[in-house]
Amino acid sequence: MLDSLALARGSIDRAAERREDEAWLAAAWADQSSRVLVIHHGRAPAVIDPDGAGAPGTVALHYVPSLEAPDGGIRVLLAVVDDVTYFGLLLDVAEDAPPEHPGTRWLGLREIGAALGDVDAGVMVAAVALANWHATHPRCPRCGVPTLPTQAGWSRTCPDDESQHFPRSDPAVIVLVRDADDRALLGRRIDWPVSFFSTLAGFVEAGESAEAAVLRELSEEAGVDIDPGALDYLGSQPWPFPSSLMLGYHARLAPGSRVAIPDGVEIEEVRWFTREEMHAACESGELRIPPAVSIARRLIEAWYGGELPGAWSRP
Repeated sequence: MLDSLALARGSIDRAAERREDEAWLAAAWADQSSRVLVIHHGRAPAVIDPDGAGAPGTVALHYVPSLEAPDGGIRVLLAVVDDVTYFGLLLDVAEDAPPEHPGTRWLGLREIGAALGDVDAGVMVAAVALANWHATHPRCPRCGVPTLPTQAGWSRTCPDDESQHFPRSDPAVIVLVRDADDRALLGRRIDWPVSFFSTLAGFVEAGESAEAAVLRELSEEAGVDIDPGALDYLGSQPWPFPSSLMLGYHARLAPGSRVAIPDGVEIEEVRWFTREEMHAACESGELRIPPAVSIARRLIEAWYGGELPGAWSRP
């Protein structure tokens, strides 16, 4: 199993039992030791250690007390850690971002997720996921009436029919395929630069198991046949862009599989790599692999046999 997935460090206590306790929430918000993370367009203010080289804990989120929080937005309860309450303030994407505090920058999870400490990573992933959900689900799916945030931001309620609606995660499989010679199959999306390659992925369809999705997606995107008895599930990671849950697998080609051919619709190119070929291509700049924040990177490293240099990453 994969460990230390950048966005799956879910050790924070989300304090779900407090979400309907209005008196406790009001007191926690008024408590100036509580921390408020402002989210705007998927970004939060952060401070970067220039000597940290992107290692975990070398970027810190910038929190403010509630008295310094901007007006407006949706207030959400994110966590309670060591008796400190963490709130998110989800600002309307149509409004301008507040000015940056000295020494901070507005940054997103793709840029800093792997460099955050465990608590900051858990807090920001939850905040970004909720911000994306609230922004895209403002109305009741039954009657179209604008809904209201409830349960400390973890649901929305229709004032007309009183139906409650909750955030959902869309399961997707992400797969590194290996052949009989233990080469790895990587693909390049049609909209990526020629050097960008990654593992193959796709959403689980309605009424489909994750394992069936692996077989279907690899057949559709790369034209290969997967041995259904040689699937290794290695772990999952939230990917809140806007609402995916990535289920990571290693898979083996079925004996007699078809030759790998890209579908030409989503995938422009597929290539097999030995470890030596990947090393040479990355060193020359011919190949760039996913960044450390992605579960795709960890699937590749699990096959390669160790952590790979940051210089091999694409932006």
